[in-house]
Amino acid sequence: MSSRPPGMPLVAANWKMNPTNIDDALDLVRGILSVARGHADRVEVSIFPPFPWLLAVSEVLVESGVKLGAQDCFWEMSGAYTGEVSPAMLKDLCQWVIVGHSERRLYLGETDDMVAKKTAAGLSCGLGVIMCVGELADHYDAGTSDQVVSAQVKAGLASCSADDSARLVIAYEPVWAIGTGKSADPEHAYKTMRLIRRIVGEMIGAGAARKVRILYGGSVNAANVQSYVELPYCDGCLVGGASLDAAEFAHIVKVTAEVYGHR
Repeated sequence: MSSRPPGMPLVAANWKMNPTNIDDALDLVRGILSVARGHADRVEVSIFPPFPWLLAVSEVLVESGVKLGAQDCFWEMSGAYTGEVSPAMLKDLCQWVIVGHSERRLYLGETDDMVAKKTAAGLSCGLGVIMCVGELADHYDAGTSDQVVSAQVKAGLASCSADDSARLVIAYEPVWAIGTGKSADPEHAYKTMRLIRRIVGEMIGAGAARKVRILYGGSVNAANVQSYVELPYCDGCLVGGASLDAAEFAHIVKVTAEVYGHR
């Protein structure tokens, strides 16, 4: 199986619970756009603002080539689920949704079963889904990273088929590296992403698995991005804190475009 899917690399900006006002959000997206437009033919860029800023950001992104995504969704389409947002509500505004981020698993008790239902719901509405997986520091120290990541991937894709492959992305984010400034060793990231590719192939078939992109996330910044995006099984990155600095995020996009342009 080839280590590289046929599509463009993806660089995703997960703003998390930032910025706290609309003016800063619009300034940030305009700053990102000023550079991202120039690489639209080589890199797919997607921005994931908090829910309150989705509409305003979408208006700035019109005809820019940059995609919009939500940071989460619920697994039901409607009903008495106070505070939740369904993929059916997002599909006319967004192209992407993130599910299973480690911060939601940690702080909100999301389980593999919940992530699987969210993945299936997002795909059923025609959204692209970035499903996050990754091990805790305890797992890494104990040498059980592969078992943990394997279980998360298998559970998350339980309801997926080959037909979903082009809209499915798996982001490998070692939990101990997220927001800590301690990024994973590229060799460890490489081996884990290779494992993910193999598992996806076993579940939906090798041909379909080639269409599934795998991202690295976890303290990605302008200084270390090249060491990840040049890895054979890495198809881009999910960027957290560094995506809140337009200049740094723009550099990440530029480096990704250059690396893939030489392949």
